[in-house]
Amino acid sequence: MTTPMSRPEEPPSERRSSSGRTVDARQLWSGGAATAVVAALIALVGILVCRWLLGIPILAPRQHGAWGDASTAGYAIAAAAALVATAIMHLLLIATPRPRMFFTWIIGLATVIAVVYPFSTTAPLSQKVATAVINLVLGAAIGSLVNGTAARAIRRRAIAGDYQPNYPSPAPGN
Repeated sequence: MTTPMSRPEEPPSERRSSSGRTVDARQLWSGGAATAVVAALIALVGILVCRWLLGIPILAPRQHGAWGDASTAGYAIAAAAALVATAIMHLLLIATPRPRMFFTWIIGLATVIAVVYPFSTTAPLSQKVATAVINLVLGAAIGSLVNGTAARAIRRRAIAGDYQPNYPSPAPGN
């Protein structure tokens, strides 16, 4: 099996896929990094809303205050999920015929798993629901942001050669 090679006229951050797409890796990954920041902030806001406004002690017992014992690990997991999603999208853009459709399914199913998982724990129902809602918002944000970034990072190859489509030629005077 051969690996697509970039052409000399392509910038090193762009790679052609077998379907004629050129992927601007710099744009894709910078969007993925921005998505990671957004995901970490969503996790932070979700924790603060649950603990401050709703009084639901997620991640730590109630006596630990509004911040609980929430360390950077919770935010890092959300950011890492965004970077993993970007890596999946990059692989799909290079290797599959309908990358955004497959990505939507992968992220959708991963989000369903993240939403359902808290209900398998022994935590109180309010904590399960709060965690599931935060996971749902994170999945939707990561999926939509990476998908949108990928749409901008794809460049279609121009048709080369003497190809003439069979379109009717415009009538003179129109």
